[in-house]
Amino acid sequence: MSADVAVLIVTYNSEQQISNCIRSVQVQRDHVRQQIIILDNDSTDATVATIRREFPDVQLIIAGKNLGFAAGVNEAARHADAAFLLLLNPDTEIVDHGVDVIVDFARQKPQYGLYGGRTLKADGSLESSSCWGRPTLWSMGLFAFGLTTLFPRNAFFDPESLGSWQRDTIREVGVITGCFLLIGKDAWERLGGFDERYFMYGEDVDLAIRAHAAGYRPVICPEAKLRHDVGQSSATPIAKMLLLFRGKASLVRAHWKGLAQQLGLILLATGVGMRALIGRIEVIIRPQPAGELWFTLWRARGEWLRGYAPVPVAARRSGKEPGIITPLVKDLQNG
Repeated sequence: MSADVAVLIVTYNSEQQISNCIRSVQVQRDHVRQQIIILDNDSTDATVATIRREFPDVQLIIAGKNLGFAAGVNEAARHADAAFLLLLNPDTEIVDHGVDVIVDFARQKPQYGLYGGRTLKADGSLESSSCWGRPTLWSMGLFAFGLTTLFPRNAFFDPESLGSWQRDTIREVGVITGCFLLIGKDAWERLGGFDERYFMYGEDVDLAIRAHAAGYRPVICPEAKLRHDVGQSSATPIAKMLLLFRGKASLVRAHWKGLAQQLGLILLATGVGMRALIGRIEVIIRPQPAGELWFTLWRARGEWLRGYAPVPVAARRSGKEPGIITPLVKDLQNG
């Protein structure tokens, strides 16, 4: 019998988080039938051994190499036999029957298509990264001139943050992040899943842009709650930033054309360059690690501004991804 929802988790060196994550999914289940599928991206710690020992009934896929997040989720989704797919980060824990709540919400309100929840910190306060506004030339211009940094969480000067909204009301949003994203399997297949050119970061924004174009309306269900221990599985800061900005550049190249595309790339570079310059000045006065990070990112602009090249599915399956694993991405994998 097929499940109501397939919970898809991609792991990479997630030994310290994965047990709590899986256990919370299982313990918090009420009436919704679950299929838990984990794809491991070639972890070098005891992630796989932990899953096999503690959760023998979970469906575990061993990638054999680091596919990245987008391709990892796509591969896990191919093994799903459920009406809904729920993307879940290994550094999260479900609370208050969150999986049941969001599946029920989606069944009652099928017009939205994509669904997110309310992520919380360990102390119960809001962790706001469950959703964002879609990037625009306006939001990138505000980033370029430092206004998003000067006025964080301001609805006008930092629109992608969605202002001071506490994710406590039902609201349509631009982007639902992949840490907790529910989508019907039919909708997932209609959209073609994630674009696998995105090794990490940007794939959820790309999916959201395509979803909006297809008539879906991503929405937040505030009663679907989980804890999100942000940063526990992160890379070294510069490797993470390189991937983040390569993802941003890829989005600009994929979805904007002509003058808008050129201006978008210029604004990204300007924002990084301005922060690098300020950071260098601060370093002269007193050491500031963030300043060095922006300067290093600025020096690597020729690399990340190119974005990710499209990767054919056949190339990924053969293990011959062209040009994705750069030195800084290797730093991510080793960090």
